[in-house]
Amino acid sequence: MAPGPTTAPPGAVVVDPTVDADLRAKTDANPPGTTFWLAPGIHRLGTDQFGQAEPKDGDVYLGAPGAIVDGRGQNLYAFIGTATNVTIAHLTVRGFIPPQDQGVVNHDSGNGWIIEDNTIENNKGAAVMAGAHQQLLRNCLRANGQYGLNAYQPGNGIVGLVVEGNEITGNNADDWENRRPGCGCSGGAKFWSVNGADIRGNWVHDNRGVALWADTNDNDFLIENNIVENNDGEAVFYETSYNLILRNNILRNNAMVSGKGFAAKKDTFPEAAVYLSESGGDARLKARTAKIEIYGNSFDGNWSGITAWENADRFCNSPANTSTGVCTPFVPKTSECTQPGIAKPPLYDDCRWKTQNVDIHDNTFTAATTVCAPGFASRMAILSNFGTYPDWSPYKGYAIQKAITGDQHLLWHDNLYTGNWTFVTGDVANATSVKGWQAAPLAQDRGSTFAAARTAPTC
Repeated sequence: MAPGPTTAPPGAVVVDPTVDADLRAKTDANPPGTTFWLAPGIHRLGTDQFGQAEPKDGDVYLGAPGAIVDGRGQNLYAFIGTATNVTIAHLTVRGFIPPQDQGVVNHDSGNGWIIEDNTIENNKGAAVMAGAHQQLLRNCLRANGQYGLNAYQPGNGIVGLVVEGNEITGNNADDWENRRPGCGCSGGAKFWSVNGADIRGNWVHDNRGVALWADTNDNDFLIENNIVENNDGEAVFYETSYNLILRNNILRNNAMVSGKGFAAKKDTFPEAAVYLSESGGDARLKARTAKIEIYGNSFDGNWSGITAWENADRFCNSPANTSTGVCTPFVPKTSECTQPGIAKPPLYDDCRWKTQNVDIHDNTFTAATTVCAPGFASRMAILSNFGTYPDWSPYKGYAIQKAITGDQHLLWHDNLYTGNWTFVTGDVANATSVKGWQAAPLAQDRGSTFAAARTAPTC
């Protein structure tokens, strides 16, 4: 991170840390487009829980070296409002206490914000919220209670998001998945219905839970040149979303905590470094690709590799859909997804999120040697469940298992494997060897190389 200016830039309003709530007062008193220089020291926003700064369009906040904005465990938010094109730079922001799913910086998901070279740490909730065309550059988002980044905007209007050069570490410090099991509300960064995101050159590590989690109708993601390591859960979780390029990343030692949790419960679901859940490519959505393409990555020592899963019971209007009231981009009204229309095209296809059009190639997969868990670790998977619910579902029985293994264009090829890998196909109980994985009808990993481990797993 670059240091801030040691003296106030010409024309900047100086914010005095010895005057309580000076940041708030001077923000309110000045016109749009003002540059504020926060002098060295601890800046406070008063004792009111709603002590906060509300920027105007084009405002710029620059911190001198040693400038800290401290919520003292009393203020909910640091920077709020829907002003556009605001810049927040060179600050340490700490000690704020927003409620669940809310954030400290850009609390109201204003558009066009540039948030760069800051340390945002030890807050509750999310360090940062996102708006359209936001740039999150070279920040340290550390030890926040829920998320480093929560990319959610009411109305689902986030487009053109850039997350580049950040360190995202130690987030979900408050362990939300244990506090509210199944909430899906934790991790390094979470993305909700974002249309177009570049996630480049970040170091995402040691988060409690998933590192990078795209959930519900995200589209057109480019995730490249990141180091994602030592996260308790998946490195990348792409859920009910579309059109992803995942390339040239180092994915190392992820999902070891969650994988061991599955094994301890004798749960054989293949917990993986990359989890594709009801996600695939679809050319009807404008994007840089019409598939999920995963290539050029190094998978090293993760609990497992890649799991491609589709829940037969999860579709629009199903009680099993955890994204309540949400449908795919192709059906205007969730209520359309019911009998008799859902039993035939186009609704039969468009009412469900499909794991389809997946191309996985030219990656290296090195099995972990620090764990010996036959039947649980070091696996690849293409699978679904036996459809049972609700009783009017058109996807009951083996319909989706047959589709994901035979009709939806999932292909592994030209990869390099080291270690003892097993492969799960169709059903969670169907494990096979390399020979079975490569044989018809699956015919996976043609052109791939399989080598023995250099070090035997520790049992």
